[in-house]
Parts: sequence; C-alpha cells; structure tokens
Amino acid sequence: MSQHLIDIGSLKSYITDHRATAHGILHRIASAGQPFLLRSQVMDVLDRLGESDGGIDATELDTPLTNMLRMVQDAAHDGATLCLALRPRIGRWSYLRILLDQLDVQDIPVREYLAFKEHLVDPNRSSDDWTLEIDFEPFLRDVLKMRESRSIGSGVEFLNRRLSSQIFDTSSVRNGSAGDKKLLEFLRLHKWRGQQLMLNGLIGDVPGLREALRNALERLSTFPDETPWASFVSVMQTLGFEVGWGRTAVEVSDMMRCLQDILEAPTPVTIENFLKRVPMIFSVVILSPHGWFGQTNVLGRPDTGGQVVYILDQVRALEREMRERLACQGLDIEPQIIVVTRLIPEAEGTSANERKEMIAGTRNAYILRVPFRHADGSVHKHWLSRFEIWPYLERFSHDCERELLAELSARPDLIVGNYSDGNLVATLLSNRLKVTQCNVAHALEKTKYLYSDLYWKDNDSHYHFSCQFTADLIAMNAADFIITSTYQEIAGTRNTVGQYESHMAYTMPGLYRVVSGIDAFDPKFNIVSPGADTDIFFPATDKARRLPHLIEQIDELVFGEGPEGAYRGNFTAPEKPLLLTMARMDRIKNITGLARWFGESPELRKHCNLLIVSGHVDAARSSDNEERDQIATMHQMMDDLQLDGQVRWLGMHLEKALSGELYRFVAERRGAFVQPALFEAFGLTVIEAMATGLPVFATCFGGPLEIIEDGKSGYHIDPNHGDAAAEKIGAFMAGSGEDPGLWDRISDGAIARVEARYTWARYAERLMTLSRIYGFWRHITDLERTETWRYLEMFYGLQYRPLVEKKWPAAE
Repeated sequence: MSQHLIDIGSLKSYITDHRATAHGILHRIASAGQPFLLRSQVMDVLDRLGESDGGIDATELDTPLTNMLRMVQDAAHDGATLCLALRPRIGRWSYLRILLDQLDVQDIPVREYLAFKEHLVDPNRSSDDWTLEIDFEPFLRDVLKMRESRSIGSGVEFLNRRLSSQIFDTSSVRNGSAGDKKLLEFLRLHKWRGQQLMLNGLIGDVPGLREALRNALERLSTFPDETPWASFVSVMQTLGFEVGWGRTAVEVSDMMRCLQDILEAPTPVTIENFLKRVPMIFSVVILSPHGWFGQTNVLGRPDTGGQVVYILDQVRALEREMRERLACQGLDIEPQIIVVTRLIPEAEGTSANERKEMIAGTRNAYILRVPFRHADGSVHKHWLSRFEIWPYLERFSHDCERELLAELSARPDLIVGNYSDGNLVATLLSNRLKVTQCNVAHALEKTKYLYSDLYWKDNDSHYHFSCQFTADLIAMNAADFIITSTYQEIAGTRNTVGQYESHMAYTMPGLYRVVSGIDAFDPKFNIVSPGADTDIFFPATDKARRLPHLIEQIDELVFGEGPEGAYRGNFTAPEKPLLLTMARMDRIKNITGLARWFGESPELRKHCNLLIVSGHVDAARSSDNEERDQIATMHQMMDDLQLDGQVRWLGMHLEKALSGELYRFVAERRGAFVQPALFEAFGLTVIEAMATGLPVFATCFGGPLEIIEDGKSGYHIDPNHGDAAAEKIGAFMAGSGEDPGLWDRISDGAIARVEARYTWARYAERLMTLSRIYGFWRHITDLERTETWRYLEMFYGLQYRPLVEKKWPAAE
C-alpha cells in the first residue's frame, strides 16, 4: 500500500550532510515515554524546534527532514528504531523505518510497519510467529478507482463517466455494443407483483428496440402533451412497451428520447437522467437492530439517539420520494418501507415489545421487530448493549429473512444497513436474497477509541472490538454502495484521517493484520448528507409556526422546579443568555467536559448560564455502566466547581417538537448551542440548532467540521483544548452582548447554510437515484465483485463466527 510519494534520496542526502541536526530532531521525537505517537505529538516537537531553547537554527525548519515529518500521521519507536506512517496526500500513505543510531532511512511496506507495532504491543511475540494477513488489494486490481482526492465521495458520478464509455463502446461490435444488449436485458427485468413493466416480449434485440422507439415517438407526436398513458396504452403495447415510461405523452416521449441518446452516444448525464426514472424500487428494508428503536419514550436511553431520529426522518422523506417517482412514471403503486429492529419483551414502558408499529407521518412504512434468540432458540428478553449483540446477529438475519418475505410477498428492492450490526445483517441478507446493499456507518468505533485496534485485548471483555471491527471490514467490502454524511467520514482532511480511511491498514495483534482493508478511492462511496425536519426545526423568527402552548412547559423546565429527581441546579441570574447542550451522557459526547470548561471560565460564568439536557440525574435510573460513571462525574464537578446557581441539568429526553421550541426559546434569549463531543460522526443536533437560527459551537472532529463554516455559520471548537474552547465561546457571548449584529450575522448564516446543503428532500432524491444506478451497473458489470465475496465468506466463517461464539452472555 506504500505509495512511494516521498523523495527518499533527498531525505538521505540531507541527513548525511546535517547529521547532528537530524540526530537531534529525531531523538526528540523518540524521547517520548510512550511507544506510539500521534501526529499532534510530532507536530508539537516541530513547533518547539524554533523556540529559544530548541537548539535548532530557524533555517533548519524547512528541510527535507522537517517537511517529511509534517506528513506523519502516527509513529512508533522502541528507542533504537523509529517507524513513521506518512500521509503525503489524502488517502495516500508511505512508511519509513529509521535506525536512530546510524540514521539509516528505509522505505518499508505496510506489513513491516504493522509488524513493528505488534512487537511493541507484545515484545514477547516472535517475529517468526505466523500472523493472518487480510488483503483485499488483489480483488480490486480490475475495479475502476478514482485517483484524485477531490473525487472521493462522488462514486456514482465517476462510475457513470468511466463505464458509459467502456460498456457502450460500439467501435468493434456490430448491431450495438455489449452494453446495449445488457441494457435491453435490464429493461426486461422490471416487474411488480407479476405485472410486466417497461418492455414486453415483442422487442427481441437492440435493433428492434431502436426501431420500436422510433415508431413509438412517431405515434406519440400525434397526441397532445398531457394525454394520459391510459389513452394510448394499447398502441404502446403493440410496439413492445409497457407501463412505467411516464404519466403523459410528453413524459413518455422525453424518457424514450433519453434512451435513444444512450443507445446513440451515452453520456454520464443521460445515463443518470434515464436510470433515476426507471421504476425499480418499490420496497426498501432498513436495518437497525440495536438499542430501543421506537417513536416515543426511547431517545436518550442507552444506544438510542441520533440514529433513531435519522432513520425515522429518512423513512418519511424516502416514502414521499418513492411515491412521487412512481406516480411520475404512471404507476399507481404504494411504496413500502420496513424498518427492522430488535423486539425486546421487557420493554420498560416503550413499544419495543410490539411486533409492528406504523411510522407516524407515513402511509405504508412501519417498524418490524424481530427478537434475538439464544443458541437454544429461546428469546432474549432484556435490552443489550450494542457491544454485546454479536452472537445473536446471524440467527437474527435468518429470522428477519422469513419475516420480510412474508410481509412483502417478494424480495425487497433495496436493503439499507445502519451502524456495524445493521450493516452486517444487511450483508448476510443481501447476499442470500441477491438485493442491492447500501451501508450507513453513522460511526465507526475504531476511530472513536484511541488505539482500540492495537490494544483490543485490553477492552475485548467489555467492548468486543474483535467482533465489531471484523464485522465492519466484512460489511464495508460487501456493500454495493456506502453513503456518508460528510467527506471527512471517508477521507478526513489534509491533516486528519477519515473514518473509513483508517480501515485501509491496521493491526489487531494476536488476531490479524490488515494490509489492505478498504480504499477511500473506491467508487462505492457517496456523500449524501441528511437534513433537519423542517416541520419541527425552523427559525425563531417564523412566529406563525411557533408552538406557544409549549412555552410555559419550557419555562418551567428551564427556570421552575421541574420534575422531582429529574433536574439539578437553579439559575440565580435567569436573565443571562443560555448556552444549551443536548446529547447522551457518555464519554465521547463529552458533556462533563463542557461543564468543566464552563465552571473554570470566569468569562463564561459572567456572561451566560449553561443548560444541559442529558441522561439521568439519578444514576439509579440508568442501566448503562458508562452513563452511570458520567453521571457521578457530573455531580462531583457541580459540587467542586459550585455550579448549582449557573448550571441547570435536566436528566430527561425531550420529544422533537419540544426540542425544536427549546432551540427557539434559547435563540430568543440570544443564546447559543454547544456540541462539545470528542468526536461526532455527523452532528444532527448541530443542523437542527442551526436551522432554528441558534449560533452553534461544535467539535472540530467529525461532521461539524464540514457542516459549519467557521466564523460564518457557526464556530469550530477543539474539545482537547477546553480552555481555548471556553475562551472562544466567551468572546462570542461577550461580543454579541456589545454588538447584537454579531449574533444576527451568525444566526442568519446558520439558517442559510442548512437551507442550502442539508434537507431531507435532497437526501431522499439522491439515495433513490444511487440505488437505481448501482443496481444497473451491478447487473451489467461485475460490480457484485464475486471473487471478493468468496474471500469475505471465508473471512466470515473462519474468523468472525469463531470470535462471536465466545461472546454469548450468561443465560438470563
């Protein structure tokens, strides 16, 4: 995987000519106590070189050595050897080994770099010990891949450009290309419950299709534009065409001309315009096994947050888009969407024990719950952490298959997986049913927990990363296409590694070594950003749509006595603007970190109050160990920093309508929203707050880095530098108090940003288009990647299944 983008010759020459300087710099890097170094630690060394005590002349700060070190993403050393992982460009990596005494520099393959890290984790492990290597590169040699980093995340556009010229090349084929013939086969496939769509048996070959299109267009020209399909259906059927081309004569003509253009001289635009109108998606299955998936009384429970909101909003938008597309093609068909999750018999006041639950705001979409079963077939009755569910998923996939086929009376047309567990089940189902598979990661845990791959053994009894990382690797390589909310989710930024990119190469010592896992340049990746529900999250200035009946309830929650045992703290100066944060009470969300920043910042305490909506105030009400730890930390912090007069902590979840009105309540008081997470895959609450016009301060790690234009539509903060984050928030709150125009500018910028980039209508349109295009290319090429699947099947059977067999929990 080494890309050879480093000028080793110049580097060696510099070290030879400046041995003392090079020796000093490299030994400073290797003098760190820990064997593994992050990019930030290497950069800190470089930043200190020019300081008065650095001992390095300023002219030595721009050399082949320092320029190389600025490419470092991580490093490892044992005192004698320093190994470096370099990222010269986004998605491109090289690896170096430097012998520190001799200053000998060598370019090494990725497997040697990973093997060195394994030795540092377990010095007793012999270099002769055999290690399983996972390498998908041989299966990708014939797969078209992008080369430019700016193309990452635009997979379908790339495929359309490259394949349209290759597949439909007629230069050496008489009577049409191979692609033309496969396109004809593709158009013959489409049926709905036995009803033939698009083409019937009268059209036998490509010349026949061309002639039929000419005749059909000639006949259609005799009808007024708005003539409905029913008025000329018999004419079309005698020519070989069935329903599905459009509602009216003008729409049918337009689609047929589009097909003629493809047969004549295909372009990426004409292919997409045609395929997105082909009636081929009637039913969608969405998988989200873990957590408490429901519509009421579930958000804020362990493992139950943004993903649930995302899917419910996604379903409503998809159903509208599917219905509109089918109607535009002249089909009176009601689309069907099923969200499959786990049935939990001990439902604790939720609907998790109900087999079916209609989704509000839809006509024909519902939640289907299927229980987890133990090895003996008995039903698991209680909630399980998302880290504990791996042994149940294979049996769950078979049970889901039977239930879905019974519900739909056919195979679904698209399967969408969510998170690691849903994506693995989607992989198993789509392979057995031969259905297009789409993955949505939401968050890849390997990037959230530092060194979780290297030290997987230390955490496996609790987090079971051995199972999860294996499942992730299988599912991401099996998917037909993967949608992400942001570019950085795939490939990071110039100086940070993307979540998927981090799976290109890594090692889990004693388990296996991944030398080529996933490629960020793979055209299966597409950026499709979700949005905020515009019926709920709209600007505070839109008075006509406000919900005045909720104001009294919000006022009581913020300033009143509130529900007993569900809050802590009362504002002694309620007239101050509010800083609002709303998230689960877990370590990654960093709510306790924000409370500490606030408590230790005189500026923040002077200018505003802090309102926290998170978790439970009473730890006894939580069933999650990590949440209970964070609750205890929050209480201790409020005691130590004496925050009860300036912090109000509400231990509850607010329903969406109440949340939307709370954002506007805070906005009216010229407050702000703070999202302090150590990492946030996307940031749905960020978009929701921005949509209401509330200025937002959000983590620079993850989706908010792309959502927010710093200083225009909000601000980025670094959760690892709490003092600087507090100073930035405090400066804004003080500044907007003196200059109201500052607050207004950021508020207006936030609203404009969401309206331009983050809407569910745009999301649904894009997802439906992608599913059709990938389904088409899957049919006429080997996008199914048959050889890859056989490799994955072996990996699943010989690695994943033995791992999960060891993870069965004790019987209830």
